[in-house]
Amino acid sequence: MSNKGFTTRLVHADRHLNKPEHGAVHQSTNNSVLFEYEDVHELIDVFQGKKAGHVYSRSSSSSAAALQNIINELEQGIAALTFATGMAAISSALLSLLKTGDHIIASQYLFGNTRSFIETLKALGIEVSLVDVTEAKAVEDAVKPRTRMVFTETIANPVTQIADLTGIGMVCEKHNLLYVLDNTMTPAYLFSAKSVGASLVVQSLTKYIAGHGNVLGGALIDTGLFNWQDFPNIVSTYQVSDIAQWGITQIKKRGLRDIGATLAPESAASISVGLETLALRMERSCSNALKLATYLHSHPAVKQVYYPGLADHPQHCRARELFKAYGAILSIDVNPDVDCHALLNALELVITATHLGDTRTLALPVASTIFFENGPEERQRMGIGDTMIRISVGIEDIDDIISDFDNAFSMVS
Repeated sequence: MSNKGFTTRLVHADRHLNKPEHGAVHQSTNNSVLFEYEDVHELIDVFQGKKAGHVYSRSSSSSAAALQNIINELEQGIAALTFATGMAAISSALLSLLKTGDHIIASQYLFGNTRSFIETLKALGIEVSLVDVTEAKAVEDAVKPRTRMVFTETIANPVTQIADLTGIGMVCEKHNLLYVLDNTMTPAYLFSAKSVGASLVVQSLTKYIAGHGNVLGGALIDTGLFNWQDFPNIVSTYQVSDIAQWGITQIKKRGLRDIGATLAPESAASISVGLETLALRMERSCSNALKLATYLHSHPAVKQVYYPGLADHPQHCRARELFKAYGAILSIDVNPDVDCHALLNALELVITATHLGDTRTLALPVASTIFFENGPEERQRMGIGDTMIRISVGIEDIDDIISDFDNAFSMVS
């Protein structure tokens, strides 16, 4: 199937990669918590990692494994893990791999919940430098002797700053740093994280991968580019015969198993089905986003539009080089005489909600909701103003989306 198109491979991935029983085209949902072994020695071998298999569904199940195979294929990795949420994937990975005294470099534009988790790491004695990741030099200047990793997102939410992904990859390779990249905003159809040297890819499956606002999930993929012998925090227990599996083994044991944020079998099955239409949904959402951004850019009530597809975006050229399309998230600052809350209340088609990556267009006031805990100074550093509205563009007919905004602006002007 490797010579087939993206959607063709996705639609047939389950039956080709996982070979479901009885000719089914989808892997069956397996709700069993436990797994029987007639020979106790076989159970022991699975427990000790000498043989593949499932022993307890908190750690693994056939349902999760089936989705992991598909996600891993998408990101061209060597192994993948699924979690209950995207934040579970991030927290499990970082808590599994870091220890007191370590130093990491992270984007100063991190999404609010991820930024909150960074504060948890600091409380555990892990030093964090928040830098402007749009410049690789800022990342390199922050490197210290105990630096273990760089963590960034591809496109920042909500101001859409685009990290110097290629340059950061070069910095990580030069200094033997783990390059952890959150690819939620630009899933595999839009961008290959492996192409810029990412070591670990994390993503919220809840968003574009599943796509329909009906299931939570997260994933972590090891691209196989990092030499785990260069990472000092892998404990001897997880230094298995295949060096390439050291990292994913430790994350699976200390993160997924011990923290316990397991993806439910029903959720895995739902995500697999939603995933089949990823390319179709992304094409429509990204096309709609560019048209909506262009409309808003010329609207007299809008002070500024933040969208990588616009020529005046600071990283427009970078986005054009890296991504197949410019994504489906944009933000706007309205003029001071426009009440952003009244504008949101005047929308009828667009839903006021905190989710993104849905088939429906969603919008919310950023400063008073998802970034409220960050405080005004931190928001200013991230480029978030008090009147900013984030818009996650869906797959509706674009004329209807624009008409809804047009009517709403008329009501509040």
